Amino acid sequence: MNLSRLANCLRAIIEQGHEVIIVDGGSTDNTLAMAYEISKKVVISKKGRAIQMNSGASMASGDVVLFLHADTCLPEGVPQVFSDMSIAEHFWGCFDVRLSNKSYVYRLIEFMMNLRSRLTSIITGDQVIFVKKELFEEIGGFPEIALMEDIEISRRLKKISKPVRLKHNVVTSSRRWETNGVVSTILLMWKLRLYYFFGVSPEKLSQMY
Repeated sequence: MNLSRLANCLRAIIEQGHEVIIVDGGSTDNTLAMAYEISKKVVISKKGRAIQMNSGASMASGDVVLFLHADTCLPEGVPQVFSDMSIAEHFWGCFDVRLSNKSYVYRLIEFMMNLRSRLTSIITGDQVIFVKKELFEEIGGFPEIALMEDIEISRRLKKISKPVRLKHNVVTSSRRWETNGVVSTILLMWKLRLYYFFGVSPEKLSQMY
């Protein structure tokens, strides 16, 4: 994780007057030191994405909670749109995703990711899930499972309302594809989702991941 990039992304949000809650799940680098420099709200949580995101959401004071992974950046100015849209009773959604690598193959990957989520209303964490806090609490937050918490919360939310898709791209790191190979990474993601669909436990999927 590039801490300087993360710090710049978070500072840009804070400068627009928005609340930033940083949740650390046991990092061993300088993440905590950076967090305390940037935000007045830092939560030390048990490890696990769902647990960490629920911990952060419990501290949020706004009407809408937005879950930003450490390797993803919001485009400038976007948080301002929520003040108008959050009046909807059942408000949740995501952004289109853009991968950081500039090679053509990553344009194809992100196109397929965005298309899949449009067709299924299933949103992954890379797309930055946002949801009205009242609705988030109503469904019990993220299911605290080892993996696929984003898939599961999307299933629950889309039964209530369709997701809102903002016409902005969030930029997320393509490091996973670069390190493990494009084809291998795509096949792994497909396999994990297929196994989850057929009932394989999130704990077993987490071991495969």
